[in-house]
Amino acid sequence: MDARVITPRYAVSPQISVEDIPAILAEGYTTVICNRPDAEVPPSHQAAAIQAAAEAAGLTFHALPLTHQTMTPENVAKQRAFYEASQGPVLAYCASGTRCSVVWSLGVAAEMSPDEILSKTSAAGYDLAGLRPALEAIATS
Repeated sequence: MDARVITPRYAVSPQISVEDIPAILAEGYTTVICNRPDAEVPPSHQAAAIQAAAEAAGLTFHALPLTHQTMTPENVAKQRAFYEASQGPVLAYCASGTRCSVVWSLGVAAEMSPDEILSKTSAAGYDLAGLRPALEAIATS
């Protein structure tokens, strides 16, 4: 597992496997969010397989598959609701962690400056500079 911390309560990761669940639990995460559509992965890595292992370990699990087309305000709000309701740190995963970073960025753009958001995602290894216009539009709306 390659978790990259964006905030103390929100980290992102490339695709995880059932075998990663003990390490996720040991790192102190309490919630796992899958942002990767099942069509992108084999059955062993689809949301249902990860969910079964996560819930068996006592973790909360949410599936919110995202693509460029489904990165809607409604899905951004759902992602935010999932991590705000979590009893502890959240690990969100997709193919590389980028989608999880983008959805988090859009979700906090109304109260955090674009510079602060891009600094946090950059520190985690994600260059989201191309997202700046969208972040600025949300910040000024």
